[in-house]
Amino acid sequence: MKLFIDTADLADIETIAGWGVLQGVTTNPTLLGKVEGEADDIYRRVCELVDGPVSAEVVADARGDMIEEGKRLAAIHENIVVKLPMSAEGLSATSTLAAEGIRVNMTLVFTPPQALLAAASGAAFVSPFVGRFDDIGHDGLECLRTIVEALEPSMYDTEVITASVRGPLHVTEAARMGAHIATIPPKVFYQMLQHPLTAAGIETFTADAEARKARAAK
Repeated sequence: MKLFIDTADLADIETIAGWGVLQGVTTNPTLLGKVEGEADDIYRRVCELVDGPVSAEVVADARGDMIEEGKRLAAIHENIVVKLPMSAEGLSATSTLAAEGIRVNMTLVFTPPQALLAAASGAAFVSPFVGRFDDIGHDGLECLRTIVEALEPSMYDTEVITASVRGPLHVTEAARMGAHIATIPPKVFYQMLQHPLTAAGIETFTADAEARKARAAK
């Protein structure tokens, strides 16, 4: 499973890209609203930091406006993927953009029928929102599983992006069920890196190495 980062914070993207684990980035208007700078400049810098798909979301809600905005975003960099919401207008815009070779990530997908519609319209990616399903008392991971299972035997090459990730368990289970991608907030990446036994082991090995040096110096 490929690992994307879900943020517009350039410092976090640069740090985690330095680990050598990132294969893409997703953003949205909410994430952009948390950082300073012009959106297009942020997208360009993100594309410099990570050589992979970078999702940039439209804010228009009518088909023609979505297409126009999507084309403008796609022209920023070859790695830009246009992010569109699941809706009739979004599906129609996706079909047009896909026919022109512009990749689309259809977001706010919650059911297999929605995912199948997105795939049929030509979306390169669909983004089921696991955490948001959990928030309303549903099993977000089970909903993700049904989408993965519905698309796997289909005729479409659409990749499933596990979105709204709330913790390492979401990442692990998404990988186990065969989701193609998980897009992960920075705080979850840092959680994935840590384990008390890892920290204790490093501390022990460091202490033992220092003790050996001390003995050798005598």
